[in-house]
This record gives sequence, structure tokens and C-alpha cells, in this order.
Amino acid sequence: MVTPLGTGSPSLSAYVAKVHKVLEKSGLKYQLTPMSTIVEGDVDEILKVAKEMHEILFKEGVKRVVTSIRIDERRDKELTMEGKVKAVIEKLKE
Repeated sequence: MVTPLGTGSPSLSAYVAKVHKVLEKSGLKYQLTPMSTIVEGDVDEILKVAKEMHEILFKEGVKRVVTSIRIDERRDKELTMEGKVKAVIEKLKE
């Protein structure tokens, strides 16, 4: 989550849109949600794009930016956003 601080407004949607333009250009798979954005892909590529998203707000004049990243990685099988949701839905049917 890339969060600008001290913008003078409680609305952040314009900043979210600027960050998402960087994400769109990256080619990474992502899902915008009401509270954050989920990104799927190679960890090295995600970290590279996270830095670009962090930096774009400084280029827009923001004086302080906080970026929080949570990485969920499994190496025993492939994880996808859809697969994780499907697993929970299947368990709800039990």
C-alpha cells in the first residue's frame, strides 16, 4: 500500500490513480480493492514496481510517502489470487 501523507485532503483517490498508472504499465497482474491493491507475480518484479509506485508520488509533489508491502509466497505449489479465494469458498460449502 502506497500512502501519501500531508496532502491537505482526506481523499486519496487521485494519488491511487497515479500509482495505478505505474502498475498498469508494469504488466503485472493486480486487483484493486476498496482498501488496497493485490499484486501477483515474480517477487523481484513486484519489488521493482513497488519502488516505482513509491517514487511517483514524490514526483507529484508529495513530501512524505509510506509504503507497506506484505508478501505471501509458497514454493511448494503455485498461488494465485483466484485460487486462494476459491479455496475458502470450497471450505464454506463443507
